[in-house]
Amino acid sequence: MGQPVVHFEIIGADPERLRGYYGDLFGWGFDTGGPVAPSVSEPGRYGFTQPESGIPGGVGGGAGHPPHTVFYVGVPDVEAALARAESLGGKRVMGPERAPGRDLVVAHFTDPEGNLVGLAGPA
Repeated sequence: MGQPVVHFEIIGADPERLRGYYGDLFGWGFDTGGPVAPSVSEPGRYGFTQPESGIPGGVGGGAGHPPHTVFYVGVPDVEAALARAESLGGKRVMGPERAPGRDLVVAHFTDPEGNLVGLAGPA
C-alpha cells in the first residue's frame, strides 16, 4: 500500500455529546488536553481517542463546525499532496494549517465525488 490512513475524526456541533455516544457505543476513552487546529475544532472541545489497537482518532467540533467524518492520510508534504489532489479533480477545503504546539500540518480536500478526505504531515 502507498501512504497509510493515520487518523480519523468525527466532528459535530456538540462534541461532548458525540464523545458520550461513541464512548458508550464502542467503549472509547478520550483525552481532551491536546491542541488541534481551530479549523478542525473549538479549543478544548476535541477529544483524542486512546486506542489499544487500530488507528488513533478524535471527536470534536463545536459551533460553526458542520457534522462530518473524515480520515487522514499521512503524506510527506501536505501542500504537494493538496496540489496533486486538485490536479486530479479534487477541491481544496482547508489548509494546510499547522496544529498549535505540534510539528503537524493538516488539510482537507474533497474528491471528485465530494467525499471529504484529510491529509496530515510534518510541519
